[in-house]
Amino acid sequence: MNFVFNKTNKILFIIAILTTVAGYVIMGTGDKTISPILLIIAYVILFPLSIMIGTKQTDKNQ
Repeated sequence: MNFVFNKTNKILFIIAILTTVAGYVIMGTGDKTISPILLIIAYVILFPLSIMIGTKQTDKNQ
């Protein structure tokens, strides 16, 4: 079984999760300026990037 995601995808995904958690933690403290920026960066940029970057499918079996 070959996985499509490589090390770069996993690192970007972990960074996206950490950014999301940081955004929600900061939102819980009452800051209303930096937390939406972090959440937008995580949801709009980092999560899609972690899915799209480096997902080259090789056809070894065909």
